[in-house]
Amino acid sequence: MSTENLPQSPEQPQRKPRVAVVFGGRSSEHGISVVTAGAVLSAIDRTKYDVLPIGITQDGRWALTADDPERMAIVDRKQPSVEQLAESTEGGVVLPVDPSNREVVYSEPGSVPKALGEVDVVFPVLHGPYGEDGTLQGLLELSGVPYVGSGVLASAVGQDKDYMKRVFTSFGLKVGPYVVIRPREWQQDESAARKKIVDFAGEHGWPLFVKPARAGSSFGITKVDDLAGLDEAIEEAQRHDPKIIVEALLTGREIECGVLEFEDGPRASVPAEIPPVQSHAFYDFEAKYIDSADGIVPAPLTEEQTAEVRRLAVEAFEAASCEGLVRADFFLTEDGEFVINEINTMPGFTPISMYPRMWQETGVSYAELVDRLVQAALRRSTGLR
Repeated sequence: MSTENLPQSPEQPQRKPRVAVVFGGRSSEHGISVVTAGAVLSAIDRTKYDVLPIGITQDGRWALTADDPERMAIVDRKQPSVEQLAESTEGGVVLPVDPSNREVVYSEPGSVPKALGEVDVVFPVLHGPYGEDGTLQGLLELSGVPYVGSGVLASAVGQDKDYMKRVFTSFGLKVGPYVVIRPREWQQDESAARKKIVDFAGEHGWPLFVKPARAGSSFGITKVDDLAGLDEAIEEAQRHDPKIIVEALLTGREIECGVLEFEDGPRASVPAEIPPVQSHAFYDFEAKYIDSADGIVPAPLTEEQTAEVRRLAVEAFEAASCEGLVRADFFLTEDGEFVINEINTMPGFTPISMYPRMWQETGVSYAELVDRLVQAALRRSTGLR
């Protein structure tokens, strides 16, 4: 029988992919994550994607938040917080840990849970522990939800400066001298742990940089010029992480390079240079986000140096099994050698951050950058790959 004259069912309009922008978190980088989320929410193409902002408070509650980028900025040197944006002081967002169900649910005490619809991809713009370190990525793997950025292993390696350097060394990338003090060492024998650092200083000289091993945005870092300042620096680093890393001073230029995943693989941006900041001892949090120290983009390097640092940035990306994006930070030493300092698997994405500025100079606008990251996540499966 011919179906030519039978009434046809109307075609269902195709649903736009739903992007959950997750931000905030429990780390000391909470405020910068909120600022980053504001920039992403401003740039994401609302004609192409539905967007669901989800903030994680400083005590770990997943909150439904206002989609209001203007309130997500640093004002009068004060950082914003999820608590200021949350639509309720008690309500919580729940992502089901079930690969067959991507529906997000919102509930408040004494109320019937409300379904918020399915999420197709998560854009986690969290920095530091409990977000950038593989913990959130593990939850999303269990949930079967694709997400922007590196997986569990690469995120964990990229967060831990100790193991990051070990991975780089094993792949032939040059790193600077360092020593690590683990929590158990400090707890069992403070004197021996302190002596380990003093002996390191005896070998490599002062000043030293004392850092939390698993923190970012230059939180908890102290430049120590002599033995008198060591204990205070250790205490400051341990406020952020019980595991600390101590690095020798590397004399040279600070060079950064962005890596972005394209359809044919990772590519590197033009590099940038972080010039010495006269009002700060080093490129610390205040210089990065409050006083807006200007990076030079592109970095004034020779063609050969530019090609080399771009090559090394992609090599670092591949060595740590990264995905999506990375900012790789190097020192160009006085003898012309690039030494890798660290990578960031979710680098700062604020309007003044170096990662988007480098890609802008390379020809990829902020909006296109956000879109490419979401599209790369949608192409990628969860699970082993």
